[in-house]
Amino acid sequence: MKNQRHDWSLDEIRDLYHRPFLELVRLAQDVHAQNFTPGEVQVSSLISIKTGGCPEDCGYCPQAARYHTDIKKHPLMDKDEVLRLSREAKAKGASRVCLGAAWREVRDGRDFDAVVDIVRAVSAEGVQVCCTLGMLTEAQAARLKDAGLSAYNHNIDTSPAFYNEVIKTRTFDDRLGTIDNVRRAGISVCSGGILGLGESVDDRLLMLQTLSRLRPHPESVPINTLVPVKGTPLGDRETVETEDLVRAIATARILMPKSFIRLSAGRLGRSLAEQALCFLAGANSIFSGEKLLTTPNPEADVDERMFSTLGLVKLGLPSATEYV
Repeated sequence: MKNQRHDWSLDEIRDLYHRPFLELVRLAQDVHAQNFTPGEVQVSSLISIKTGGCPEDCGYCPQAARYHTDIKKHPLMDKDEVLRLSREAKAKGASRVCLGAAWREVRDGRDFDAVVDIVRAVSAEGVQVCCTLGMLTEAQAARLKDAGLSAYNHNIDTSPAFYNEVIKTRTFDDRLGTIDNVRRAGISVCSGGILGLGESVDDRLLMLQTLSRLRPHPESVPINTLVPVKGTPLGDRETVETEDLVRAIATARILMPKSFIRLSAGRLGRSLAEQALCFLAGANSIFSGEKLLTTPNPEADVDERMFSTLGLVKLGLPSATEYV
């Protein structure tokens, strides 16, 4: 299991996912221990530097301009404010700061110049910097890389077949194109998906298969569960069962043994015991802070108690040459 594969068949992935629950978790634990220090968790902080007003139609997203939600829009945040928030996150143990802007795509001009400047300033603080800004070109990715960007988040969300049921303003291939541009620029890739959009189990497995076929695998794989928001098309969906979440995390760990598997959106609704199962199954990264862009997240003191109770250790700050 130490060697990374890029040729998992759907039948093989089904066989893994549907194994007896404890057997699957135990297998994922073994793979995790071969590639990471058990109990060591990467902590990231997510800052919304531009909120709302997005022209996309992603059915899960309260930031889409076409939906009537309670999200308060705000323009691009001032660099000094971003620096203040990133310093607070670092002081609380975050080794990565992710900057999110509600754009369909990056457009050259004043706002992008400002983002490049922000990335350069936050990177100088000694933390990894990740951005999620929508689609971008290879040249734009190169500018971000030159400014010190460590990683770029661009989730594929779901399977290629189900994607059009959730998003129609951007294609699945558009997603893959941006990931390719990021990789060509020498930036670490952060890409995962969302459970609970109405997809089938096979859709979840095909999503994981798509990620596992990327060469190399994404360095970070966020596994989100839908947080339904009133006013969006998916606002009435049911919460994903914890067993389904743990099975997805364990399967992702086995398929992508050297990737950080991030327990992401939807964590607030999970008990300590439920989150412990996720860590046992191979999750080794979380977002800290009270909000993930616009989605509620556990408060810092709650996470501190979780780390203490479970004996988890925060991954230290990276060296100047290291990124994941």
